[in-house]
Amino acid sequence: MRLAALALIVATNVAGAAAQDSPPPAVDITGAAIDAFIDALPDDAISDRPIRIADVGGYRVGVYGVFRPRSLPGDAIRHDTSVTEIYYMLSGTGTLVTGGRIAEERSTGNSPNTGRPNFGGPRIDGGTSRQVVPGDVIIIPGNVPHWWSSLDTDIRYLIHRPDPEALQPLR
Repeated sequence: MRLAALALIVATNVAGAAAQDSPPPAVDITGAAIDAFIDALPDDAISDRPIRIADVGGYRVGVYGVFRPRSLPGDAIRHDTSVTEIYYMLSGTGTLVTGGRIAEERSTGNSPNTGRPNFGGPRIDGGTSRQVVPGDVIIIPGNVPHWWSSLDTDIRYLIHRPDPEALQPLR
């Protein structure tokens, strides 16, 4: 009887531990939901807003929708963070510069996504320039300067932000 009770206690504890260690569920975001989200962003401003931020077991991953009008390529930026940005181009074309050094770098306040400092400037000196088209993927590690130096059209893209420090609030 004691052996059966001990076996039941061990089995219960093992099952509880397994349940706690099980991975979180998958998160789905449909293409239609992404299109609707980006379509609802203002067309006269640079928008970079979270569609979903999920806890994936030990860290977070954010999926952001971005609309950037041709008339506003914007300044160079550097995020003082460990969060990597992975761009997936949906539509439009432009020239993206990464690496190098931000000219006349200055503080632009804290990131609304991570709460960590952002820095900006009018351009990047000594970076790598590339033409970006729909379907392209660009991986920009945290703390790497990046800048849309020119846009041929309005652009729409997704940013995936793996966040090892769980700085992004869940959404």
